Amino acid sequence: MERKVMVVCVAVGFLGLLSAALAFAAEATRTKASDVQTTTGGECVYPKSPALALGLISALALMMAQAIINTVAGCICCKKHPHPSGTNWTVGLISFIASWVSFIIAFLLLLTGAALNDQRGQERMYFGDYCYVVKSGVFSGGAVLSLASVALAIVYYVALSSKNAQSWGADQNQGGIAMSYPQVPPAQANPVFVHEDTYNRQQFP
Repeated sequence: MERKVMVVCVAVGFLGLLSAALAFAAEATRTKASDVQTTTGGECVYPKSPALALGLISALALMMAQAIINTVAGCICCKKHPHPSGTNWTVGLISFIASWVSFIIAFLLLLTGAALNDQRGQERMYFGDYCYVVKSGVFSGGAVLSLASVALAIVYYVALSSKNAQSWGADQNQGGIAMSYPQVPPAQANPVFVHEDTYNRQQFP
């Protein structure tokens, strides 16, 4: 594996792990139903929670990872491959699509969980005896999908890089074989000898 590919994979993998860790931390520190206090007037008092900042930073780290891997690798649909039905191209295409789908879902979960967890001041109780809180598993689902998105993006990038390397190596080998053959001029046809009487007959019938 090339040094550039290794550096990109390490950087993107670190951002993916950071995003997942922050999302799990947001899940642990989210506002729970037991944390909400009610007043005699029937209002919900929400305590401050770091889940908002953790969710936003997690979404930002995930977006950075996706931006880096797609900027370096590029869009697979915009690239021209000599053998589009190859195994690497198929794996790269599937990983590319799955990575973007999981990224969109994870990004929306993280942003939605962070926004709904930020209850400012006092909110009136819903349905008489219910105070809204973020459901369990929203941040955890975002964390799992963040890891999946980054892992699939790395698979896509490695598959695309290995295919480019193989194509480049094949072109180089073909060029070397062509240059290794000696340049031999084409053999000339053997001369045809005609008897002298033939010309005499043509000139003096």
